[in-house]
Amino acid sequence: MESLKIIFWVALFIIFYSYLGYGILLFAIIKIRRLLGLAKPFQGNEDYEPEVTLFVAAYNEKDYLDEKVANSKSLNYPQEKVTQLWVTDGSDDGTPELLKKYDDVSVLHRPERNGKIAAMNRGMQHVTTPIVIFSDGNTSLGKDSIQEIVRLFRNPKVGCVSGEKRIYAKDADSAAGAGEGMYWKYESQLKKWDAELYSVVGAAGELFAIRTKLWQEVEKDTLLDDFMISLRVAMKGNTIQYNPEAYAIESASANVKEELKRKVRISAGGIQSVVRLAPLLNFFKYGTLSFQYISHRVLRWTLTPLLLLLIIPINFVLAQNEGLFSFGIFSLLFWGQVLFYTASLLGWFLENRHIRLKVLFIPYYFFIMNLSVFLGFGRYLKGSQSVNWERAKRGGKAAEAVA
Repeated sequence: MESLKIIFWVALFIIFYSYLGYGILLFAIIKIRRLLGLAKPFQGNEDYEPEVTLFVAAYNEKDYLDEKVANSKSLNYPQEKVTQLWVTDGSDDGTPELLKKYDDVSVLHRPERNGKIAAMNRGMQHVTTPIVIFSDGNTSLGKDSIQEIVRLFRNPKVGCVSGEKRIYAKDADSAAGAGEGMYWKYESQLKKWDAELYSVVGAAGELFAIRTKLWQEVEKDTLLDDFMISLRVAMKGNTIQYNPEAYAIESASANVKEELKRKVRISAGGIQSVVRLAPLLNFFKYGTLSFQYISHRVLRWTLTPLLLLLIIPINFVLAQNEGLFSFGIFSLLFWGQVLFYTASLLGWFLENRHIRLKVLFIPYYFFIMNLSVFLGFGRYLKGSQSVNWERAKRGGKAAEAVA
C-alpha cells in the first residue's frame, strides 16, 4: 500500500505541475528576475523597418479571400514594404483564380494537393524579404500586427516571433468556444512568461514570423508545421518571442466534435514532434529551452494524460482502504475526481441539448483535450493522420474577441 501511495502522489504532482505548477513556478521566477533587475526589454534600433512577406498557405479559402486580402492591405505598415504571397496547392473552389484579380498579390498554384508543409516548402523558395510572416487564410490580423512583430526582431538573438491567437466570443457560447477561449487566455499568459524567462516553446500557426535566412525545409509528412519550424529556429541558438499586440482573430470551432477533430490532429502532431525533436530533451545542450519545452509541451502530450488515467484506479484502492466515506485525504480526492468527470459528462449532455452552462465547459473541454491525446497517439502509431488540410468547421463571429 505504501508503494501505491508513492506512485499516486508522484503522479498527482506531475499532473498538477503540467497544468498549473509550471505556471506558478514561472510566475515566481519572473517576479524574482524583475526584482533583481534582470528583465529589461531589448530596445534596439527604432528605425528598423525591413521589407516583409505575408505568406498564406491556403486550401479552398474563397469564402475568406477578399476579407483576408483587404485586411492585409489595411495593416499599419508601409505597403511598399509588404509582399503578399499565397500558395494555393490543391485548391479547386476558384481560390487561385479569384486571387489573380489582385495585381499586388503573388499566387503560386499547383493542382496537386500535397499538404500545407509541402506548399510552404515550395513557397519559401520565392521569398526574398528578410522577414516572412505566416498566417492562415481564415484569420484577420490586428492593425498593428506587422509593426509589433518587426519591433521584436530588432534584437538579433530573436529568430522567431509568435503572435497571439484570439477567439471570437459571444455571450451564450458553446463548450468549444468557451473552452477554447479560456484555454488560450491561460496559454497566452504562459507564453508571456516563457518569453520573459528565455523563449516561447513553439509558435501559433495563425500568426508567426521568422527570419527568412533561418528557414529550413521541414519533412513533408509534418503535422505541426508551425511548432517544428519555430523550435528548429530556437535550436539554432535563437529565441522565439511572443507579442500579444500582434494577433490573429478567428471563430471558435463550431462544436466540440469539430474541436475534437482539430485537437486529435494537434495531438498526433505533438507526438510526432516529440519524437523528431528528441535532441531538445538534452538539458546539458539546450538548458533553459529544454526545461521550458518539457514542462510546457512534452508532459502534456505524453506522460500527463496517461497519469490522469492511472490515478483513478489507484485512488479508488487507496480510498477504499481508508474508507470511501471517511472524509480522509484519499477519499476526498477520489470523490473530487468523480465530481470532475461527472461535471464533464454533464457538460457533454447539456451541450448536445444546446443548453449553455459555462461552468461545466471547463471540465468538459479539459476532458476533450486529454482524450484527444490518446486518439492522436493511436493515429500516430497507425500513421493514419493525413498531412492534408483538415479544417475544423468554425462557428460564427461576434463583436468581441478574446485571447
